[in-house]
Amino acid sequence: MNRTTLSLLAGTAALAAVTGFATLSSPQAATTAGTAAELPVERTSLLCPEPSTSEVAETSYTSFTPVTKNTGDDGKAELKAAAEESDGQNQSQDKNKNKNKAKSKGKKKPAKPVLTPKEPGTPATGDTSGGDAPALVGTAEGKFAPGWTVQETTEVAAGAGRGLQGVNCSAPDTEFWFPGASTAADRTDYVHLTNPDDSAAVVDIELYGKDGALDSSLGEGITVAPHSSDPILLSTLTEEKQEDLTVHVNVRSGRVGAAVQALDDKLGGDWLAASTDPSGSLVLPGIPKDATAVRLVAYTPSDSDADLKVRLASPSGLITPAGNETLHVKGGMTTAVDLGDVTRGEAGSLVLTPTDDSVPVVAALRVVRGKGANQETAFIPATRPVGTRATVADNSAKGSTLSLTAPTRTATVKVTASAGSGGGEAVSKTFTIKAGTTQNVEAPTPTGLKGTFALTVEHVSGGPVYGARTLAATEDGVPGFTIQTLPDDRGMVAVPEADEDLSVLQK
Repeated sequence: MNRTTLSLLAGTAALAAVTGFATLSSPQAATTAGTAAELPVERTSLLCPEPSTSEVAETSYTSFTPVTKNTGDDGKAELKAAAEESDGQNQSQDKNKNKNKAKSKGKKKPAKPVLTPKEPGTPATGDTSGGDAPALVGTAEGKFAPGWTVQETTEVAAGAGRGLQGVNCSAPDTEFWFPGASTAADRTDYVHLTNPDDSAAVVDIELYGKDGALDSSLGEGITVAPHSSDPILLSTLTEEKQEDLTVHVNVRSGRVGAAVQALDDKLGGDWLAASTDPSGSLVLPGIPKDATAVRLVAYTPSDSDADLKVRLASPSGLITPAGNETLHVKGGMTTAVDLGDVTRGEAGSLVLTPTDDSVPVVAALRVVRGKGANQETAFIPATRPVGTRATVADNSAKGSTLSLTAPTRTATVKVTASAGSGGGEAVSKTFTIKAGTTQNVEAPTPTGLKGTFALTVEHVSGGPVYGARTLAATEDGVPGFTIQTLPDDRGMVAVPEADEDLSVLQK
């Protein structure tokens, strides 16, 4: 075994241990000894939460993998239903589990896959109806793994949370932050935990309000059985009614997928995805230009307070919202502020930076569109930049808006519309986003489009770019919409160069 092979194998093992959900392809992609190689991941896992308990819910799923070089010709991808229980195993370990779970509807029968993913470059779609759709566990290998994305979109015609709910199925992990949750009287919020593995996961759920940690022992040591999904009703974890909460999901053992479903009696509802890891500076991209109300919720896990400069990246540059120039976040406490119709009819993204010393913060926006009885809600968490590449699926020729922002330096990106799920040819366009601005770009649509399509954003040059996609559909005068951010898909991993010469081991 030569020096290159040994060093790459060591890098592969270390990276696989860190990510937990992706492994690297063969180290043969390296070209010379001592040179770092960009390799596509070889295996990816995604978890989709149980979409809705409403009998009038209609859910669609879209799977897509962008075409990636050096992946080979082999691979597979599949989405399977997560069993509601795992033969009763581990149930006795958590005396509070039955209290914390959403009301059970009985053990579900194993369901057929909702879709069969197609070749990279072409979306595949599937759907379910009613309130018995299960959570899904997905695995992609080989050529299907790099950049694999699955979008879950649900239309709820009536009741709490009515409107459009959407979420990108996420990779399992061991820690999640959700600023923007609530236990207010008109909110019904669940944190969905999905365990994809063969062993039980043990999870702590901590709640932080305006005065700090909420007193609750019911969120400690929640056992999530193997291959199961548990929706935990937040109001069962505490008696306190607070409008703005930060939910911290910490996995003691194992790993889970996590997402918060926020349902409002009057303002509809949507999924609240996890904020990016705590950071001193944050970007929350893609506020709709017709937003009628925007609420910023922030939290710092630090003992120190955080002072943040609040700016809006508009089409013409960075501006400071009048009356909300800065935000003071006390250590260990959740802070919220109403920004009103901050975009004033233009595309916008919120940029948070420290005024002095940097203190790690998580944040999210609750966005409202419409007026009076015809209002609907969506959420925008702080997110990672597009990075090398990011993809979002389930776009249509009408009703989809792609928003891109370059908060620090001018940047150029390439946007590719994939083939349609029912036919059509891929089309690409290049866009330049000026420093400090947000642009709702005229994204391309596939030639001869049939069905839905995916949008892939690739960074070409310049500073970091952040992105979000809005899906909108108005029914009976209610402006249903949902927003998904576009973080880097982590489909490629750099393998570090060797730091010592192991050629003496070669025979």
